[in-house]
Amino acid sequence: MHLLIPFAAPLSDAGRRALAGLRLPNLQALLAGRRGERDEGDEYSLSPPHERALARAWGWAGADGLLPFAAEQARALELDPGDLAWGLLTPAHWHVGTDQVSMTDPQTLALDEAESHAFYEAVAPLFTSEGFLVHWGTPTQWFVAHESLARLPTASLDRVIGRNVDRWLPEAPDSRLLRRLHHEAQMLLYTHPLNAERESRGLQTVNAVWLSGCGPAQPVDPQARAAVQVHAQLRGPALAEDWERWSQAWSALDVELPRLAPSRITLCGERSSWTLALPPRGLLQRFTARLSAVDLLRELESL
Repeated sequence: MHLLIPFAAPLSDAGRRALAGLRLPNLQALLAGRRGERDEGDEYSLSPPHERALARAWGWAGADGLLPFAAEQARALELDPGDLAWGLLTPAHWHVGTDQVSMTDPQTLALDEAESHAFYEAVAPLFTSEGFLVHWGTPTQWFVAHESLARLPTASLDRVIGRNVDRWLPEAPDSRLLRRLHHEAQMLLYTHPLNAERESRGLQTVNAVWLSGCGPAQPVDPQARAAVQVHAQLRGPALAEDWERWSQAWSALDVELPRLAPSRITLCGERSSWTLALPPRGLLQRFTARLSAVDLLRELESL
């Protein structure tokens, strides 16, 4: 089993302080004396390290921002747009602050199916009028399909949540139409009567959509899919910058590591990832590992 851990290390000052206080004895022992491979990057890539690592494990090819996770999610829902490229269209709330506009986590919208369908049915004609196929998948997963999405790099939701959206808007030559549709969707959603009703209940409005994960579907070998287990428990606390809960989730995972007994592990930060093979150790290797302490904090900070 290949254990992939997104958000294993933060970049913010508060997150680094939480990281410095972590004690992960099982992970420390597991990695001692091992050599790994790194995927180096920076915090401004459109595809975060955990998505790049998952794409590699599945045997995908694709440039930054062109890993077809929308097609993979649509396939899981048994949707089929033919040979067109997919894009994930996520209903979202954009918070207007004093100096920037940021996106809140779409999961916090608590959209039910009826509300989501109402918003979707308002937005969908904007895309169908331009030749896109559109599909409703789940309350926070809408899909569009069009040949132009095969070459449109977009930022992952995990890059945008909690951050200034301007930095992550598509800038490719083929993005002009999508920028216009995005702006028209904002104006339409702003006046949608359901938003006034949501505000009266103290809920966030749905005032934007975000396009991500574009590209034509790529095959995934069933064995490769079954071999990778993504541990997602650190994601929510990290995106919410709830470092106490993030530390608790890390400690709980460390306790679970002996039972999980992964044969490979990939630790992903916001810039880079570190993958290590974990074959069983013989007696001499176990003795040597005790003498080869790994500076776990330094390694995690480098991600």
